[in-house]
Amino acid sequence: MIQIVDSANFSTKRSIENGTKEQQEAVREILAKVKAEGDAALRFYTEKFDRVALEEFRVTEAEWAEAEGLVSREVAEALREAADNIRDYHQRQVRQSWFTTGPSGTMLGQLVRPLKRVGLYVPGGTAAYPSSVLMNAIPAKIAGVPEIVITTPPGRDGKVNPAILVAAKIAGVTEIYKVGGAQAIAALTYGTEQIEAVDKIMGPGNIFVALAKREVFGLVSIDMVAGPSEIVVLADDTAEPRYVAADLLSQAEHDRFASAVLVTPSRKLAEAVAAEVERQVALLPRREIAEASLRNHGAICLVKDLQEGFAVVNRLAPEHLELLIENPIEQLGLVENAGAIFLGSYSSEPVGDYFAGTNHVIPTNGTARFSSPLSVDDFVKKSSVVYYSKEDLRNNGKKIMAIAEQEGLSAHARAIGERLADLDKLEQKKERD
Repeated sequence: MIQIVDSANFSTKRSIENGTKEQQEAVREILAKVKAEGDAALRFYTEKFDRVALEEFRVTEAEWAEAEGLVSREVAEALREAADNIRDYHQRQVRQSWFTTGPSGTMLGQLVRPLKRVGLYVPGGTAAYPSSVLMNAIPAKIAGVPEIVITTPPGRDGKVNPAILVAAKIAGVTEIYKVGGAQAIAALTYGTEQIEAVDKIMGPGNIFVALAKREVFGLVSIDMVAGPSEIVVLADDTAEPRYVAADLLSQAEHDRFASAVLVTPSRKLAEAVAAEVERQVALLPRREIAEASLRNHGAICLVKDLQEGFAVVNRLAPEHLELLIENPIEQLGLVENAGAIFLGSYSSEPVGDYFAGTNHVIPTNGTARFSSPLSVDDFVKKSSVVYYSKEDLRNNGKKIMAIAEQEGLSAHARAIGERLADLDKLEQKKERD
């Protein structure tokens, strides 16, 4: 099922999912219809895709109250404690505005302000992820975003998955709409009678959601165009094969396009892990999905030593990287590209996905080469601030004009020149007086 290959025969390339032509056209049609018809289009698509007729989309107070009794105390307590951990971690990311002044009175600075309104897309039904509510909403709250809205598909009963409502309440979100798919992205982008447009759209979704986010980027900001989930485990002979196999399967069960890769210099470990994968996958409720993932996108890559292993890892730039090697903390500096790094046998990837406090919205498809996990920074904007003194303009004005003239922008130069001329007149008047 999962093949063992030498590094020379191991491909590090993954394709970016662009959808079919039919899917792309369907998304553009949905976006246009919602933009033109607003709530009427949302009702049409909700009935078509979710098989439920709705007049009002916003979750009511009664539905919020009902959800509290439908989620077990154990799950609710776990979500609350996870939220505390997420808050503690992300609070440390907060940036302050800053200003600096020179001896002549010039002031330069950076003004940090939160976005005004952010939309979080949350999958519904059997793929409902309350953990994603916490991971997106809590950093937004910490950043100071005053308006956080969630859209999520309704069930056949016209209600939202109660775990999503409980997680949203824990995170401090009070505005949730029962709208899913590309039509939800359209509503968040253009606004409708019931749903006000947002400045940024976050959160995972199916291929139609991903394509819709790509289409509207520029009208609004988005978090990323995420690909399928992926994990790379770099392991040596000190690793426990059962742990490695279990961690590979933890990603393979996501969907058929998920990628799970073991990189190791140990053929003994490779064979033991392959056998464990065969044993454990048979026990999974999502066995068919995991098997397809491992068959098409999984591999065990044999390298000559850990040095080559780190080179393979850095080329992959994985979403999740586990270092199940001797003294992993000492070798952390060898990792150049990875979204989230898990060190040692007890730092299994689900620890970060759910509870430790780090964010599980992480770059995929090798984009960890140039991008980072979701953070408080994703919910703020920064403005440059310039207050220039007369003295500094007098001293540096001709230098500014020289650069402007070099670029052929004479009006730029004139804007400075007019002021310099006035300063010269003031200086001459002072001399006369």
